[in-house]
Amino acid sequence: MALLVVRHARAGKRKAWQGDDRQRPLDRRGWRQAEGLPGLLASYAVERIVSSGYLRCVQTVEPLAQARGLSVETRPEAEEAASREEALGLLVELGDRAAVSTHGDVLERLFGVDGQKGSTRVVELRDGEPVVLAYLPPPA
Repeated sequence: MALLVVRHARAGKRKAWQGDDRQRPLDRRGWRQAEGLPGLLASYAVERIVSSGYLRCVQTVEPLAQARGLSVETRPEAEEAASREEALGLLVELGDRAAVSTHGDVLERLFGVDGQKGSTRVVELRDGEPVVLAYLPPPA
C-alpha cells in the first residue's frame, strides 16, 4: 500500500495571473492532466484525498475524488511555503491509501526535487521518512 503525492497540474504562468494567486485555476492543459489522474491512478487504493487549499491543487484532484466518490479535504500542511516538518507530519498522519495534492516547493522540501506539474509520486513511509517507490509522469 502506498501514499500518492501529486504536484498540482498546470495552471499557467504565475506572473500572467492578476489577483490572488490562491485562486489561480488550472489552464486547459492542466484540466486534461487532472482528468487523466483517475486512469493513471486506477490501480492504487485511495480512501482519502487531501489538498492544499489553493484552487489549482483542489482542481487537480477533483476528477479523482469524483471517480472514487470521495470529497477533497483541504489542509494548510500541503500549501505553498509549508515546512518539511509540516508536510511530513501530514503524510505520517495520512499513512497510506490517500492522495495529497500539493506544490512544487513542498515537494522539493520533501524529496529534493519538485517534479513535473501533474506528476505523482508513489510513496511509502519508512521510519517516518518518505521513500519514493515510483514516479508517474503527468497524464498527457
